[in-house]
Amino acid sequence: VGSPLIIKAAFGGGGRGMRVVQSADELIPRFDEASREAAAAFGNGAVFLERFIRRPRHIEVQILADQHGNVLHLYERDCSVQRRHQKVVEVAPAVSLDPEVRNAICSAAVRLMKTAGYSNAGTVEFLLDSETNEWFFIEMNPRIQVEHTVTEMVTGIDLLRSQILVAQGHSLHGPELGL
Repeated sequence: VGSPLIIKAAFGGGGRGMRVVQSADELIPRFDEASREAAAAFGNGAVFLERFIRRPRHIEVQILADQHGNVLHLYERDCSVQRRHQKVVEVAPAVSLDPEVRNAICSAAVRLMKTAGYSNAGTVEFLLDSETNEWFFIEMNPRIQVEHTVTEMVTGIDLLRSQILVAQGHSLHGPELGL
């Protein structure tokens, strides 16, 4: 184990059954503990091994993509303030985010959606290691999320209206959307 790992249940439970592994000699005992706990709680002992990030930041990139291959990012939101794995505070733009990291994450979100041929509003989520500035893709939510209003306040773009116009076949750069 070069850098710390986290072992967590593959099914259910959010934070239940997680174990941090700091050294190679801890790996097997922690793995066995987490697997037993997962099996008892969820009926399945499968676990995941992930890199442990001490000071993570949860960064989301709002995107809009049309049926003509155009994809725009509408910047990022920092969703790191959480309680019980639920976002509590959304900040846009993300405070103290290195401009190179911001550009890289937003560009990656656009590339991902172009490659997937995506058309709609959506949110691409990343995990940022604040100690190293390394970032990792988490997931893509192909829908409007409740926090879309944070992006609307910052950009002045009505995401629901834009989503409807995109669904009707309008281009992001056409007169109806004008982006």
